[in-house]
Amino acid sequence: MGLFTSFDINASGLTAQRYRMDVIAQNIANANTTRTENGDTYRRKGVIFAEKGTGAKFSNYLTRATGNYKGGGVKVVRTFEDRDTDLIKAYDPSHPDADEDGYVYYPNVNIITEMTNLIDASRSYEANATAFNASKSIATTGLNMGQS
Repeated sequence: MGLFTSFDINASGLTAQRYRMDVIAQNIANANTTRTENGDTYRRKGVIFAEKGTGAKFSNYLTRATGNYKGGGVKVVRTFEDRDTDLIKAYDPSHPDADEDGYVYYPNVNIITEMTNLIDASRSYEANATAFNASKSIATTGLNMGQS
């Protein structure tokens, strides 16, 4: 493992968790959005991560099988809309987006779930920042030992 490999791994974690926090903030901001630009009700968004630097190469499988696993960090694979959770249906005939029966469909965003996910992403971000600083401290100490 090279000197900067740990920096790259931690930086990828920082970037991924920051993106996740941005998506969560978007969900919270649109918790009451009944109509998007295309006329649909806003749907909760989520993020899918995957391990970075892996592929279908034989050498990757051989390295893992022999116990010499080397991580490459994390990457954002894609952002998705949550179509599995139902929209929230509320009776409000005075609302401009109400249907012919007087019901309004609100986004499938649960603020408690989003805040829990935000805390999780924030703690993951902090853990990556701490690991990055520890790697930086180890590298600095090693360089200072070389000067002595």
